[in-house]
Amino acid sequence: MSRINVDINPVIKITVDAIGQPGERVFYLQGKGQDQEITLLVEKFQIQTLALAIENLMSELREKISDMAEASPNYREDEMVLEPPLDPLFRVGELSLGYDPDQDMLILIAKEVPVDITNSEKDELSEVRFWCTRSQLWALARWGIELASRGRPVWPSTGEPILPPGEFSPKNNGHKTTP
Repeated sequence: MSRINVDINPVIKITVDAIGQPGERVFYLQGKGQDQEITLLVEKFQIQTLALAIENLMSELREKISDMAEASPNYREDEMVLEPPLDPLFRVGELSLGYDPDQDMLILIAKEVPVDITNSEKDELSEVRFWCTRSQLWALARWGIELASRGRPVWPSTGEPILPPGEFSPKNNGHKTTP
């Protein structure tokens, strides 16, 4: 596969969302610019980690830049849905964040999962850069936290998912439960 290098600057819309039932959901990251829309496959833990990183970055920016204009983490759920077609460009292996103070823009960089590549080919991985306002990414973080919380119920003592009857669960001492 040849390397794809995309910049969406500025982003008009950026979101994460999931399709499917809890425990079987497929998660997506989608960004839309003036003339293009990019959809990527992500994992739930990547959304959770990204949300935490954004929250931390927003806090750090507010501490370091006292005269920074206010940003808002508010979102409307109906505006955070994915737009078809859902044809992912690639599966994300790494997400990173940056801030450009001159433009007062955050950048979310998504790199593809390396599959059977040598060290010399690591520079050939596809990459998408989403240039966002602070409010856009902060809203994405808050929505991502909400989205991730809608998964399977978890055991209060361990935080592990409660599996449906008939599946192995550590809380059943290795025994399958009967439906």
